[in-house]
Amino acid sequence: MQAGFAFSKLADRLTSLVELTPDHLDLLADMPSSIAHFGAHQTILRHGDEATQCCLVLQGYLSWQNDESADGQITAICVPGDIANLQSLYRPRIEGNLTALGPAIVALVPHRFFRELAVRSPAMSHALLLILLADHAIQRNWTVNLGSRDALTRVAHLLCEITVRLQAVGLARDFRLSSPFTQSDVAAACSISPVHANRTIQELRRCNLLQWQGKTLTITDWPGLVRLAGFDPAYLNMRSGADHAQPPHARPVTADVAVA
Repeated sequence: MQAGFAFSKLADRLTSLVELTPDHLDLLADMPSSIAHFGAHQTILRHGDEATQCCLVLQGYLSWQNDESADGQITAICVPGDIANLQSLYRPRIEGNLTALGPAIVALVPHRFFRELAVRSPAMSHALLLILLADHAIQRNWTVNLGSRDALTRVAHLLCEITVRLQAVGLARDFRLSSPFTQSDVAAACSISPVHANRTIQELRRCNLLQWQGKTLTITDWPGLVRLAGFDPAYLNMRSGADHAQPPHARPVTADVAVA
């Protein structure tokens, strides 16, 4: 795993939110990082830890989990290109547990790099702020998802969001997604039981919106999934022109979401 890969993933995430010049992005080339590999369900940060590094997701998914929840409630999902704990720049104490959903690769970047980056470049400082604001917007939408949508719509909305977020960082451009989701993970993210999650996924199958075989989930009707979820990606705060899922009039496509 080369350091340049970490640079490119962060560049993709930043440019999905704001237009940056090559000179701005060149500042990321000096980013110091150590590459860490984590196994499925391995904890990266624990509640109460004092973070001195940011976790930049390179491959796989991470999740924030409520450490007080008996069912391992997932409160946020981090995809490649995300800085999972950017807020720790301002509040180092970790709230909740940061865990790998499946095998994951993370770049650990010292806080000092981002602090120095913000001083060197107002544009990059603004871009980092937009990441924080986007994270908060996603969190608010998750609250709406759990509070006002039924199980079928919750799961559909989660799949739509993950698809668009991956496309924003150069992944899933053809709706082929790689993910370690299990049905239990879906249940924990959507605040439903694993049995209910299984029934919900079966219903999405019956509606011919997706197929789920082993480690592959295929979205067979993306426009239909968007309509069912009532999904509007505006809350993701992506800039105009950033790569994102095609609008509902697009032809049906397939996607692979690997499920561990």
